[in-house]
Formats: sequence, structure tokens, C-alpha cells
Amino acid sequence: MTGDGVDKGAEQARDAPFPDGERIGWQQARDHLTAGKPIILPWGAYEQHGPHLPLATDTAMAAELALRLAARFGAWLLPAIGYGETANNAGFPGTLSLSFDTVRAILLDLCAALARHGARRLIVVNGDFGNQAPLKLAARQARQQCDVSVLIVDYPGLEQAAAEVLETRPAAPGFYHADEFETSVMLAAAPDSVRMDRAAPEYPRFPPTYPALFAELDTISASGVFGDPRPASAEKGRALLDALTRQAATLITEFLAETNQTTSPPRRPE
Repeated sequence: MTGDGVDKGAEQARDAPFPDGERIGWQQARDHLTAGKPIILPWGAYEQHGPHLPLATDTAMAAELALRLAARFGAWLLPAIGYGETANNAGFPGTLSLSFDTVRAILLDLCAALARHGARRLIVVNGDFGNQAPLKLAARQARQQCDVSVLIVDYPGLEQAAAEVLETRPAAPGFYHADEFETSVMLAAAPDSVRMDRAAPEYPRFPPTYPALFAELDTISASGVFGDPRPASAEKGRALLDALTRQAATLITEFLAETNQTTSPPRRPE
């Protein structure tokens, strides 16, 4: 608020290329819903990411990608969900996990609330592996119960982008945790939260039954690191985010085209 009584934050929200869910009022939300424009929800987790990355890493990464996508599509960017299903990291202090059914129920409740006001589509940018199954189940139920189509975006093209940009190999195929990938993205998205002086590699030995059989990660990795974060850089992080944004944008474009043909027009808010 300035001395002349003008809320500069509110002005910026009104002038932004997309509605910022932490700043807009109900009338802007009404107009966005009535127009049938996209809605994006970042979903992360609060779990260990080694000695050098913050517990909120997954949320910060999902929020950064969602921000880029909201700007591209003029989408209503909802506030990020900062907790997820992360039971496999529960052995590390600080990790706070939701149950499978809680994650499922939260998304389904949000879809029902959005549907009441006319929404028929929702894009969820997911930043944590443990959320995948409950979010996908909730997406199916939302379609059946609320007539809301939900697209779960799980870092499409990640492995290809990592292979092109990164110097180090992942600890296991498709397994990226507190490594060069996540550290680079965090250096680009939230550099003040990264402690590179604490970064150290660890390539733990996975049990033969992993991932078919659930395992707590503190029994596999002493530090919580899976890979080598030391070569990470903000430049690599920006390149990775650019690649993920392009792949996600292609997927969202197809989703919007398909659902525009298969869903009924948005209802006016009650």
C-alpha cells in the first residue's frame, strides 16, 4: 500500500498477463471462469532433498513451471499445494507426508468447488513422484463425479532434457532426487535456498526389489541425495525449465483442444 492508498500489489495482479491466485478477487475469478479460460494448480511436497536443498524443493519446482505455463496460456494460477504423498521419505526429519487418500480427496474437493462455479478443466503441475497415483485417481473421479477434466502434468520430456543438459547420470533410470537436475532447477528458480557448499554426491545401491516393493529411502541413502549435485548450475536449470515448459505446453495445448470439443460450455457462477 502506498501513501496515496494505492495497493501496488493489487495493481500488478490486475495488469498481469494471467490471474495470480494469491492476489485476485472473486470478480476476476468469476470473469476467468465465465470465459472458460485455463486453470493451473501447482502441487508439490514437503520432503527431504539432501543437505543442500530445502524441504520445499518439489513445491518450488512445480510452482516455477506452473508460473511459466500460466504466463503462456493466460491461465488462472492457483496457490501451490505444499504437501503431498511422500511416505518413502518419512524417515528423514522434516518430511511431512499426506496419505494417499488425503491427496486424492483434496484434489477431488477442489474440482467440486471449481465445478460449482463453472469450471470444466483443470491442469495440475505435479512436482513429486508420490503424488502421481492419488492425483490420477482423483482426476478420473473428478471426470465421473464433477464433469471436470483434469490433466496431470508430470514433467514431460524430463529424461530427454536431462540427457541433453546434464553432465552426471541419474542414480537409477528415471530417478532424479537432490541431484544435478533438481539442484540446477532450484538454482534457476530459488537460488537463495540452495547451499552448494553442502552439496555432495551419493550413488546408493538400490535393493533388487525397488521400486516394485515399497522402500523407505533413508534405508537406501544416508544423505538423501541420489546422484551428484555438484555440477549443477542456474544456466542448466534454465535450459531444463525451458525444455520442460515446451513439452508441457504441447501437452496442454492438446488437452485444451480435446476438452474444448468434449466438455459442455462453462456454466455461469451461481
